[in-house]
Amino acid sequence: MKRILMGIGTAAGAFALAACGTSTAAQAPAAPAAVGPASVAPAAGGSGGGVAAASTATPRCTTADLEVLLGKPAEKNDAPGQYDIPLTYRNTTDHTCGLYGVPGVDLVGPDDATFGPVYHLPRVDNGVKYNEVTAGTTASATITVVKPAAGEPTWTPSKLNTIPPGSTSALTAQWPADLPVLRQDAATHPGSYVNGILADPA
Repeated sequence: MKRILMGIGTAAGAFALAACGTSTAAQAPAAPAAVGPASVAPAAGGSGGGVAAASTATPRCTTADLEVLLGKPAEKNDAPGQYDIPLTYRNTTDHTCGLYGVPGVDLVGPDDATFGPVYHLPRVDNGVKYNEVTAGTTASATITVVKPAAGEPTWTPSKLNTIPPGSTSALTAQWPADLPVLRQDAATHPGSYVNGILADPA
């Protein structure tokens, strides 16, 4: 059984996956009319997790303990052009592990002339404070992205690299081929970001 304690944290920032390269800095593009968090900031480091570790003897889930599944994109009812995509981690071991905090997410695609081939999504710490995932069960975060409007530059990732909270190595999933993403790498309040881990229903 999962033990959870809800808690809202402050925005954590996005990280850089060493294997994916870096993007070049540029002036922020005009932000679209999309719903986003009040504040997101670029993250540093690959530890994942925007909350302090809970006091527990249960070890945190590592990359080796998990597989990642990317769900079907769903357009927000209150923000046309903005999509939520479930990012689900399954515990593939025979033991319980802790999975909480904010995962790191990099979208990898064509080499954009301004920002490069990697889009490091900002992280928003709005998930559970602590969560245990028993063997064979899952926990999920949500990726929110903005789809380009007519006339805006189109950039479609080929894959997603994600570092689970508390880990340093990445898991990979294929990105939906029919979902381009508006690059907002230097935006102050981007409409694309990754949310914190939530406990899935038991």
